[in-house]
Amino acid sequence: MSTPLPGDETAGQASALQPVKSTGDPSHADYSDSDSSDFPESGVTAWGTALGAFLIQFCGAGYTSSYGVFQDFYTQIYLTKSTPSAIAWIGSVNAFLIFSVGLVSGRLLDRGAFYHVMKIGCFLQCFFLFMLSLAKPNGYYQASLIFLSQGIGSGIAIGLTNVPSIAVVSHHFQRRRAFVMGLVVAGASVGSILNPIMLNNLINGRLGFANGVRASAGMIGCLLLIAYLLMRTRLPPQPQAVSYTRVFQNSLRDRAYICACLGMAAFEVGFFFVAFYLQLDSRLHGLSEGFSFYSLTIFNAGSFFGRLTASVVSAYMGVPSAIIGCSFISSALIFSMIGLHSVASVALIGVSYGFFAGGCIALAAPLISYLTPEISDIGARMGMSFTISGKSGVSKSLDDLGAPICGAVLTSHYIWWKPAVLAGVSGSCETAFLFLADKVTRASQLVEAFCSHLCSSY
Repeated sequence: MSTPLPGDETAGQASALQPVKSTGDPSHADYSDSDSSDFPESGVTAWGTALGAFLIQFCGAGYTSSYGVFQDFYTQIYLTKSTPSAIAWIGSVNAFLIFSVGLVSGRLLDRGAFYHVMKIGCFLQCFFLFMLSLAKPNGYYQASLIFLSQGIGSGIAIGLTNVPSIAVVSHHFQRRRAFVMGLVVAGASVGSILNPIMLNNLINGRLGFANGVRASAGMIGCLLLIAYLLMRTRLPPQPQAVSYTRVFQNSLRDRAYICACLGMAAFEVGFFFVAFYLQLDSRLHGLSEGFSFYSLTIFNAGSFFGRLTASVVSAYMGVPSAIIGCSFISSALIFSMIGLHSVASVALIGVSYGFFAGGCIALAAPLISYLTPEISDIGARMGMSFTISGKSGVSKSLDDLGAPICGAVLTSHYIWWKPAVLAGVSGSCETAFLFLADKVTRASQLVEAFCSHLCSSY
């Protein structure tokens, strides 16, 4: 079995389309005579779409991954009357909405509403960033304004553009799809490296919070406009959307899939503890402000290289073995945050945990693809796994609750070993669940092979 690469969830969804003739949007009729089975694989339009999707990921997921900068700033300057747990809810709700709204925006893409969804999402993202800049330090209702604009508003806006921007790449590439989608997803990693540097220097510099956020909103707005102008659809709307109800019912009976979802959910607690609190942790341990501002950049740089390396390693080890190994090492590294006290420890923990956590992130999509028996269900199962396991769910998920719970355990006295132990135990649970998923899958394959051999004997 070939090993799928990051982004294959969208690739799998698109590969289920049947050859048809038409276009995704009547205003771009130059593709009207092309067969959907003949993918361009290159050209100005195809690569322009990939570049636009890269910019969307840079401005969306890359900006959200920089929330640790805001967590530090709000805790020490802007929202000093609020607890770290309460402040962490802003970033957690933002992440929750990004992936939950993706279920809706993905279906709208299938129905041919790509351009409308992208226009609304890009506009709202800029609008809510400018609204965030109106917040004042410790003012009455200011925490509510920040929560509504950055937590809810920006989360919905980025959720509208996140999934469609990745999925539209599959309209132009088939043979190179995994490679191009890997480049597109790397936009989030590049954004998570550069955005913290920009935000730290803007809101903690001469411009201050209000003008700094406005400056970042202006830059984000320009990049989103360029992205919207570059991206083009090619395939027509799907005649029949995948039934999420049918796939969901089948998935509930798949024990390996459920274990994988639980493992991915447990991973989020540890990941967002480091992402939200690493910069604050380093500053409160007496490290220089200049170095602390780059702690998130170090962490995200490690994650970037980890994502690139994971796909290569998994080709030799297999996806289950690779992600279990990354999970085991990353959970052990979270426990090491108990000893964080120096520049060297922050740099070593940041780059090491980022590298192996990045491997877990990169291999999550291929793992679900590996556990999905029907290729036509990959897109639906991928969306549900991100929603159920790591991003939302009926009673909210560990991703949505993880950072605030760690903040509550941290307390206003900043007892760092408690959330580190909690996040490390959660990461260990991830390793256990992924190990169970692998064993269940292997047992099922052995039983299936035995039954096939028995039937062939007769």
